[in-house]
Amino acid sequence: MLDRSLVFLDLETTGAGPHFDRITEIGLVEVDRGRLVGEWSSLVNPLRRIPPEIQNLTGITDEMVAGAPSFDQLAPDLYARLQGKVLVAHNARFDYGFLRHEFRRAGYRYVANVLCTVKLSRRLYPHERKHNLDSLIERHGLVCNERHRALADARVLWDFTQRVHERLGPDLVRSEVEKLLRPPVMPPGLEPDALEDIPDAAGVYVFYAEADTPLYVGKTGNLRTRVLGHLEGDARRDREIARRVRRIDWLQTAGEFGAAIRDARLLRRLQPAYNRKPGSAETLSFRWNPVDGPNRPTLVEVSAADFAQSQDLFGLFRSKAVANNALRGLADEHGLCLIALGLDAGKGPCYNYPLKRCRGLCAGKETERAHTARLAAALAPLRIQCWPFTGRIGVRETDPFTGQSQVHVFDRWTYLGSAREQTDLDDALETRLEPGFDMDTYKLLLRVLKRPPANIRIFELEVADDRINGSN
Repeated sequence: MLDRSLVFLDLETTGAGPHFDRITEIGLVEVDRGRLVGEWSSLVNPLRRIPPEIQNLTGITDEMVAGAPSFDQLAPDLYARLQGKVLVAHNARFDYGFLRHEFRRAGYRYVANVLCTVKLSRRLYPHERKHNLDSLIERHGLVCNERHRALADARVLWDFTQRVHERLGPDLVRSEVEKLLRPPVMPPGLEPDALEDIPDAAGVYVFYAEADTPLYVGKTGNLRTRVLGHLEGDARRDREIARRVRRIDWLQTAGEFGAAIRDARLLRRLQPAYNRKPGSAETLSFRWNPVDGPNRPTLVEVSAADFAQSQDLFGLFRSKAVANNALRGLADEHGLCLIALGLDAGKGPCYNYPLKRCRGLCAGKETERAHTARLAAALAPLRIQCWPFTGRIGVRETDPFTGQSQVHVFDRWTYLGSAREQTDLDDALETRLEPGFDMDTYKLLLRVLKRPPANIRIFELEVADDRINGSN
């Protein structure tokens, strides 16, 4: 590793998305063949406000960057400093992605060999669980006087590199670095830099063939790893995707919940060739209330029912056949009468009675009251959850590595959109409910409501003074 020209880099930014966030500070430590040759840093005017939570994290305020140069002004000198050198950063795809986007806006095409010290630490210390920068500082006895300031963090990376060379020896470090710097084998139909901007972060991705034909949609906690896994995989599906792919589209999310929600929508909209085909967009449920009668569950379309408020809906099914098979299974398990359930017809006992799978309502051996009680017990685990809120809710999902978050907006089990910025959240609240109902969205949200992960907070949304307020 120390036999080449390196630039240890750290950036501070207004957020986690290189498409819409901007750099606020750059720090560089320049090393040539193991010798420190210089340091450079600068605040950067992002030409937008820095969110309060980012100001609190980094200590960089709007006032501090107001008189700083913009990235456009810094670009010529910075480009010259970086050109031809290996870029070393912690969670490097984050920093590299920002640099590429900023250089592109300034009229430069920046491409570099990139080494991630998170990945290097994982390879050198596979028995350790954490590899964030704070963990490296503690584990290796490193010093950082201004954590979350660009130059101070870049110095930590240079110190970490020297420390692992001393402790593990240059041969082992060089071997792991060469593996990490080895370029991926690109399918012939993709541009050479097609993978450059894909981050090591949660999100959804889409492979497209010629004429923008969707090939495959996927969700993941690490976009770059999963996409490379497809393109380098040996499975038949992966080989066919690699042969046909012409374009890769991706969307970064704050976590895996947001990725799963987007994945469900994309699968239904795009119908990709190599994904399992989703069932009918319509969803069926059994409606049953013995008080209202008759004593028989009836299939209804969820979109035609007041799904969010109904207390008498049981189960979610893609088709009538699937629903009736599920009901027949409950009949067998609980000794229910097929005739009473509408699954059998004719005079005399039902099909299950002589097989001793019916307790005899159809043969006068059981009272309707007893049968109704058993049917209620059989259906109870399938009861559909009513919408447990008075209105719309926000599901705030936070990336544990970057601290950045998204708010996913729902109303009556319907997904309305996601937002990082206040204006985007306002737009989501103005969205009218889409017709119909998506079973996958219901199941994903219900799972989170029952047991929220540590990085998710749920709150009700209300509009007040043209702002969105969350109330627990």
